[in-house]
Amino acid sequence: MASLETKIGDLRMHTPLIAVSGVFGPDYLTLSPNLSGVGAVVTKSVTLHPRLGNPEPRIIETPAGLLNSIGLQNPGIEKFISEQIPNLRVLEVPIIASVAGSNIEEYVECSSLLAQRDEIDAIELNVSCPNVKQGGMEFGCDPEVLGNLVAEVRQAIKDRTLIVKLSPNVTDIALPAQAAVNSGADAISLINTLRGMAIDLNTWRPKLGNRIGGLSGQAIHPIAVYMIYRCYTSCCRHIPIIGIGGVSSGEDALELILAGATCVGVGTSMFRDISVFDKIEKYLREYMMNLPDEKHIRFISDLVGQASNE
Repeated sequence: MASLETKIGDLRMHTPLIAVSGVFGPDYLTLSPNLSGVGAVVTKSVTLHPRLGNPEPRIIETPAGLLNSIGLQNPGIEKFISEQIPNLRVLEVPIIASVAGSNIEEYVECSSLLAQRDEIDAIELNVSCPNVKQGGMEFGCDPEVLGNLVAEVRQAIKDRTLIVKLSPNVTDIALPAQAAVNSGADAISLINTLRGMAIDLNTWRPKLGNRIGGLSGQAIHPIAVYMIYRCYTSCCRHIPIIGIGGVSSGEDALELILAGATCVGVGTSMFRDISVFDKIEKYLREYMMNLPDEKHIRFISDLVGQASNE
């Protein structure tokens, strides 16, 4: 029988499907019964201090996706630990805590606190955040700065599973990927949202309160396929990739796996179809079961990166 069991660091998942950061929300008790196909959940990014987020409107729909400008709204690490982490116990899958910050010290402090919690199975570094010590450039845009960040967090959390979520807003995604791998990441996650903007034709003003936002959804899927393939073939054949970007069907998920993704993250499509995880899981199982015996595919991992084989 086809097996979808997947492993990233110390995380063992019954499927390779991950509910990505920012879409699951804190209402775990309500959502969890509907998500049997989910292999792991990533929490909304948390920062050292509370953040109110960006001005409204924060989310608008585009013809092939969503533009969002939430601005990392969160209660801060202290309230996250005291008020939200206890609720995670209702979930019966691994929990990945997403961390953001304005400088390396904030990332390290948040990661260290979360690594002490038994409810947290892994730490994800959201490096698409402005680095205040580097003039506002995103951590993920400078391989040297990113490498320093990952190394500092690696040292602080010891052997806890560490995932680095890369920004696609770079010239060559392989450079920050290599920096993350060299500095101790157990896995990389890509792609995060692409910068985008929409303008109201009646008011002539940007539709988002923050003017610019992050584009997600089907529009970015081909970009995700390429960037995953680029990282897999250049530096990540021996390190897991969590592939994200416009996944709304089993075919989309399979494409990312064939490009090099060990796991597949689903986000925007959850807003339209809460059963999307179950549908993707069913598709992947049926696809593997229907492959001819000569393909020798028994585990979902056997399909990872097949697009790069000659």
